[in-house]
Amino acid sequence: MLLLVIGLVLFLGVHVLPTRVGLRQELIARFGTNAYKLGFTALSAIGLVLIVYGYAKAQGLAGKNPQLWVPPSSGRHVAFTLMLPAMILLVASQVPSRIRTAVGHPMLAAIKLWALAHLVANGTLAALLLFGSFLAWAIYDRVSVKSRNARGPLGETPGTLTGDVIVVVVGVALYALMLFWGHAKLIGVPLVG
Repeated sequence: MLLLVIGLVLFLGVHVLPTRVGLRQELIARFGTNAYKLGFTALSAIGLVLIVYGYAKAQGLAGKNPQLWVPPSSGRHVAFTLMLPAMILLVASQVPSRIRTAVGHPMLAAIKLWALAHLVANGTLAALLLFGSFLAWAIYDRVSVKSRNARGPLGETPGTLTGDVIVVVVGVALYALMLFWGHAKLIGVPLVG
């Protein structure tokens, strides 16, 4: 469980830096833009590896990952339902589309839906730490984005109907891939079959 917590602190801590504009600018002035980006990427990657490894390890620790609540029997179906728009929004964060423009920050919306879906379907301490932390961070970051008027990686790029079609088709394909193959292969938990 400790590795999971360290990974979350490292990954989410680094991702709080952009919300602290003064501190971010100070680091860039002191180390340079490239060093800042390299450090951000390296610490994010290390944090993500620790999160994945720590969560997987916590799942196998009998007695060390207590069941805090019993998910409702409908929790799995709720999670399946929430993950479809989460995948579409994830793709929308990278493709200029009217969906992206309407949502504003689809990556944060996708993370919130992903975290909520997994909280509904899991009731362990490790799940609460992982998904609850990401949900709290995404809410915090969304509030911060509004106050900083940050537009995300695509800036003011206008969306198009073609972009909408790409977002939906790729998002649905990604959802199907995770549902029928990816979740079992990448996470170790088969969802269907």
